[in-house]
Amino acid sequence: MCLDHSTPPPSAQATRRGVMAAAAALAGAAALTGTASGTAVAGERPKTAPQSRPPRGGTMIIDGGTLLDPLTGRTTEDAVVVIEDGIVRAAGTRRATRNDVAAVKGIARIVKAHGRWVLPGLVDAHIHLSTLTEAHTVLRQGVTSVRSGSALFYQDIAVRELARWTPQRAPRVRAAGVHVQPKLGDSILADPDLAPLARRKDGIHADDDLRRIVGVNLARGADAIKTSANGRAGVPDQDPLTRVYDRDQLSTIVAAARRGGASVLCHCYSEKGCHDAVVAGVKSIEHGVYLGERTMGEMRRRGTYFTPTLSAMAGLAEDPNPILAERGRVFLPVIKRAVLRAHEMGVPLAAGSDSAGGTVDPIGREIELMRASGLTALDSIRTATTNAARLIGLERTAGRLARGFRGDAVLIDGDPLRNVSVLKTPDSVISFGFPVGA
Repeated sequence: MCLDHSTPPPSAQATRRGVMAAAAALAGAAALTGTASGTAVAGERPKTAPQSRPPRGGTMIIDGGTLLDPLTGRTTEDAVVVIEDGIVRAAGTRRATRNDVAAVKGIARIVKAHGRWVLPGLVDAHIHLSTLTEAHTVLRQGVTSVRSGSALFYQDIAVRELARWTPQRAPRVRAAGVHVQPKLGDSILADPDLAPLARRKDGIHADDDLRRIVGVNLARGADAIKTSANGRAGVPDQDPLTRVYDRDQLSTIVAAARRGGASVLCHCYSEKGCHDAVVAGVKSIEHGVYLGERTMGEMRRRGTYFTPTLSAMAGLAEDPNPILAERGRVFLPVIKRAVLRAHEMGVPLAAGSDSAGGTVDPIGREIELMRASGLTALDSIRTATTNAARLIGLERTAGRLARGFRGDAVLIDGDPLRNVSVLKTPDSVISFGFPVGA
């Protein structure tokens, strides 16, 4: 039996109200307005009208340091980066940037970077953001842009909106909303339009039901759609190699997402699951432990990304549960070999920590494991800068410090081209031209 679609998903206007209400619940109305006087009682008009647009970014000069451009691999010693209203105005040698420095010098904050390396803000292409505390922790670790791979109650969409108003507190977010999977669990409560799916005693499999979840996600403002081809590895009573959705069901999800202008990221472990997801048209394979060369060849042809979440696999190996620990010990060397082979075959790789549930792993750990898999230091850094930015649709504004890009940066003590591990603990973080505090 298919759902009755006589009741349409909520309007875009309702979506914006819902997002901002959720954002206020996460951080308080004062975080949105910058003043306690903006707090409103339910059912009443706010005493202070909200700003019509988010505030402009900061104006800053990052003076000195060795600038690394991940795209070209070029390094510039004693470089200067000029950020005006949150956007990079110039980046390069002192001589090349002197006119831009003069244009903002009277109003710019000066950050001394001598003796340090200056890199663009890092990008985490697979994380689960549910609280402002998690978002701020991620930001302090140097991640200034993320793709959130689903949240239980659309919290990632709320964090995305908060980040637009307070970029010093949260990274820029591409949100996936509610995970499209057979058992929604408590996410059935995330939206009234999902409630009819509770009648599906055998789970959510029918095409109309899959389209319904995708449609509700898009109506709530999701930027991407998350689904699965296989079960979960982090749950002891699930087999991560069992099938969840087949190729036809995945194709239905991809088609519905594309009609709404969104791409699909797919949780996969088995070679068959990965191959079906790629042929169905997903944008990226997440985890992909048993990804084989046949599928890698198809990914290269289609431009499908591989987000292996190596640090999550390493974390499994340290889990106190013996079933999970054994999975991690088995999976980690397998996926490291898959990462290297995919890279050799030209499959684009993106870094994702898969952090969730209050524990936030630094994306620098993922870069470190990419390096341990056999990638060069520069290629490992690219997985968390230019590659990840391209995957999540921010290639024109993230992953580099170049004119027109967003003013996001990390200052590092130590040479990341010699030792990528230094990226786990950045010395300073800049978000949209503002310094990020503790």
